[in-house]
Amino acid sequence: MSFEFIGFVGNHNASEIIPRSGPVVDRHYIETVAKAHELAGFDRVLLAFHSWAPDALQVGQHVASVTQQLGVFIAQRPGFTAPTVLARQFATLDQLYPGRFSINVITGADPAELAQDGNNVQDKDERYARTNEFLDIVRAEWSSEKPFDYDGKFYQVKRGYSHVRPDQGKGIDIFVAGASDAAVEVAGRHADVYALWGETHAQVTELLGKVRTASARNGRASPEFSVSFRPILADTEEAAWAKADAILAKARALQDVTGFTRKGEPINEGSRRLLEAAAKGSRHDKRLWTGIAELTGARGNSTALVGTPDQVADALLDYYDLGVRKFLIRGFDPLVDAIDYGRDLIPRVRALVAKRVATHRVAAE
Repeated sequence: MSFEFIGFVGNHNASEIIPRSGPVVDRHYIETVAKAHELAGFDRVLLAFHSWAPDALQVGQHVASVTQQLGVFIAQRPGFTAPTVLARQFATLDQLYPGRFSINVITGADPAELAQDGNNVQDKDERYARTNEFLDIVRAEWSSEKPFDYDGKFYQVKRGYSHVRPDQGKGIDIFVAGASDAAVEVAGRHADVYALWGETHAQVTELLGKVRTASARNGRASPEFSVSFRPILADTEEAAWAKADAILAKARALQDVTGFTRKGEPINEGSRRLLEAAAKGSRHDKRLWTGIAELTGARGNSTALVGTPDQVADALLDYYDLGVRKFLIRGFDPLVDAIDYGRDLIPRVRALVAKRVATHRVAAE
């Protein structure tokens, strides 16, 4: 893997500032936004998992079918699908669309939402222990040359074996998300990429160090790292901050309609970390803005980088210098912003990274 941009494909047009209209599975929107991301130069797109949402695996296959090269990055939660079945599902997709599918492993933080799907493991550390077993079995199903047994606390497999393997034989990229100590341990054992939300430089440095230590403890090389942001761009810095203020005002006015409301204290460590930064102010480092995170209780990817395209590109390069090689960027107006990012932001960042790589290469010589 290498430096890349990851976008987001929802099942319909909606965000903190756009109430959903139309069907829950809006096929025309899915196709349009997927094609827009491919034309904009994104490398892959994320499809989310929720206990009330359309099945991301099926939507993801449709995304792959209407694009040519766009990677499809599908969130999945251990505990809902047997690991042997999920391994064969993704291996089959990798045979049909070689190298284009990857998995975002989301253990889940909200017991009430998990219970909607009959997932009743209440203790978070126990859920991560289950995730660890789940990924043990997924990798075994992809790689074992003969039937294997697995005897864990949560999963028992007798003579597991798959005739279908990932196309390249090396497995499929596994992203692991979560900021708790239990999540970091799972990432150290299994992650090809560790994914975190858009935190301050200091917070990102801290988490990357923890994951690198956990990987070394498990005898593995460090994974790559992904950070998520909601860039807000305008022609001038003043206009960009005015745009951010307008987005915050609109999100506040529409909270009861969109459902992006703050509901008590968050129960997941990632949201707590974003709110910890927000409590110290809405602006951090060069361009990091926590206004929407504070408003919504940091429900998901909710921090922004605000400025002109050149300023935001420069801010992303700071994270590149911290060790991040993958940026998940999505806007508050998802389709329009994806197009804008492809025109104004992605080329600038790629040029800066290419220059940085060339400089390091010359220095090494």
